[in-house]
Amino acid sequence: MAANGSAQLTFKNAIGAVKDSTKVGLVKGNGDNKKLDIAIVKATKRNEKFPKEKHVKTIFNAVSCSNPRPVVVFCLHAMAKRLSKTHNWTVALKTLIVIHRALREVDPTFLDELINFSRHRSLSMLNLAHLRDDSSTNAWDYSAWVRVYALYLEERLACFSALKYDVEREQS
Repeated sequence: MAANGSAQLTFKNAIGAVKDSTKVGLVKGNGDNKKLDIAIVKATKRNEKFPKEKHVKTIFNAVSCSNPRPVVVFCLHAMAKRLSKTHNWTVALKTLIVIHRALREVDPTFLDELINFSRHRSLSMLNLAHLRDDSSTNAWDYSAWVRVYALYLEERLACFSALKYDVEREQS
């Protein structure tokens, strides 16, 4: 039974890798923001490694205040789509890590854009109630933790929206 479970896990990992490769291949031929879209997919791949810093920096540059608002909204939309469609805990976690790092490292206008983006949707982009990775018993536990992490970020946004005070940025 263990060998069958291991083979099934390897098969699911291979399918996930093919999905990511296909997504990158499709993006390469489409749109004005293809470099950004590729960076988002590559930064949030299904492997259990930290995202490459060059991809994260591409995302951070896109959401900085020096870019036009449509680029920032495109980036938020692409990350929201990645979060809403995934059932893989590593994709969700990496996307949340990128968002959390952007909240900490990019100028404060990103926080405002993220709040505005969430306001114009029926559900918050950080709502991961749907996330249930059942590829293994560990994955089930990890996806539960990722849902809690998403809830923390969602609560942080709600607090900032209400108080206009960011606990992680302002230490006064």
